[in-house]
Amino acid sequence: MTHPNRNSLWGAVVADELAAAGVEAAVLAPGSRSTPLTTAVAGHDTLESFSLLDERSAAFFALGRAKRTGRPVPVVTTSGTATANLHPAVIEAHRARVPMLLLTADRPRTLQDSGANQTVDQEKLYGDAVRAYRTLPEPAADDRKLRSLRTALDRAVATATGTHPGPVHLNVPFAKPLEPTPVDGDVPEGFAERFPLAAEGRDGPFVTVTPGRPELAAHDRAALVDAVEAADRGLIVAGPESHLRGDALRGLARATGFPVLADPLSGARFGDHVADDAVTVCGGYDAYVDGLDAYPELVLRFGASPTSKPLRKYLASAGRAGARQVVVDPAGGWREAEFTATDLAVADPTRLAAALAGRVDREAGAWRERFERLEADYWALTGGEELFEGAVLRAVAAGLPDPSTLFVSNSMPVRDLDRFGRPRAADVTALGNRGASGIDGITSSALGAGSAADEPLVLVVGDLAYYHDANGLLAVERCGVDATVVLINNDGGGIFHMLPIEAFDPPFTEYFRTPHGLEFAPTAEMYGLEFARVDTLEAFGDAYRASLESSGTQVIEVRVDAEASHRRRERHHERVSEALGGD
Repeated sequence: MTHPNRNSLWGAVVADELAAAGVEAAVLAPGSRSTPLTTAVAGHDTLESFSLLDERSAAFFALGRAKRTGRPVPVVTTSGTATANLHPAVIEAHRARVPMLLLTADRPRTLQDSGANQTVDQEKLYGDAVRAYRTLPEPAADDRKLRSLRTALDRAVATATGTHPGPVHLNVPFAKPLEPTPVDGDVPEGFAERFPLAAEGRDGPFVTVTPGRPELAAHDRAALVDAVEAADRGLIVAGPESHLRGDALRGLARATGFPVLADPLSGARFGDHVADDAVTVCGGYDAYVDGLDAYPELVLRFGASPTSKPLRKYLASAGRAGARQVVVDPAGGWREAEFTATDLAVADPTRLAAALAGRVDREAGAWRERFERLEADYWALTGGEELFEGAVLRAVAAGLPDPSTLFVSNSMPVRDLDRFGRPRAADVTALGNRGASGIDGITSSALGAGSAADEPLVLVVGDLAYYHDANGLLAVERCGVDATVVLINNDGGGIFHMLPIEAFDPPFTEYFRTPHGLEFAPTAEMYGLEFARVDTLEAFGDAYRASLESSGTQVIEVRVDAEASHRRRERHHERVSEALGGD
């Protein structure tokens, strides 16, 4: 292996070691200081590279792909403010526990604090939002330095994907020349032959990291088994990113007989287990749990805090009434903001579920039957041809192909999916950015997720989130991702109708509701997409099916009235409460 200069050698080692560590793809944002990294990654035989012009969009694209694959997607940027534009995605990755690797090029130490152009302090730029931070040594054709570099990269990938996955930041300084310009003596002749371990690495990663998975001690598992068997009324709550699905979920639900309250982003609301007669997967709980007259005695909680506020409040009330609530978290994190949980089980969710399923012996009983009846009655009451935001999400969920990827925006879309997305025995991967629950980067995240799977991608996004990340649509052409984009346009921040500030106008309309009056058809023209606008539920259904059956990317704009949609949700909740209140 020969290289024209030390920077070229350094970049090649970075690319090779990332690939050896299991990285499959990287996102490259243009810039000069990152030239050695960009050149090496883009030219690598096994790394798939995506080129995106805006660092903020690039970071969210990488985030979305990592959500879909579970593997970090390095983001390469130049120095200066480019690095700051990664921060929103870093925060989301931190809170949502998504593996991420940030490779930020930097000026050399000699230019720091000198007034040099495009030089900012990149040391620990992302604070405690990263799992680990390191500024790498400045490049050199040096045996020990290159072995150190390979080790640092393998450790970074392992940390990003470990028990507590999340972003890792490697700051990479480069002095000129940045291009593969020959520099006499920069890489001594015969360097690779004399130091093959440093220059060529090993067959596989330079350092193999073998992660452990936490599990409860035998006596603690036995105590939990006893608690499950003693509970007449129990619940399994699968929050966002619960990592409890498939056979593990099916086994736990069958053995315990507990109903599964499955957040739409949990991985548990969709899948073959829904068709299992011995498993009760609930999706309508948001509308009826606040009317229940009984509480569970035991709750097994997996994943992040549920999207549903009524469910969170119901569990809090159950805790105050004496229910035992076990939060299962492999990293030992606390994700229960009501502070009524009684137990924190530091254990791998899949292994714990399997352990309980193999030891628990109890009958399902009337409690599960009650939830089965509530679910059946709820979905019988949920329908109609009136166009409102919830009806759009109901139609989207019901019409998703098997298999498919669904990415849903924050504010109202994810809440409407929670209430109106009926569980299905279909291979649907439902994703969203619920770590910090922002509306920035939604389109980029969705297209990143879509780039990782050869199946239909559906994005449901509100008008403000669509506007906020319109430049993310450039990934459709540059990264070759097709999608069905359902754009729900309620002309502003419709979610604020849920808050008490609605009663105070002014300032409600101008400073919270913020109607914008934008026309979105020109965005489709700008990015070469197909565009359709619909104003009835029937027309939406037709456009949605046509898009799923077509190649390319279609944007379907559904114009709705935010206040009318909110009033419709309220009426639906009242009707359900009245009908199911005596159950």
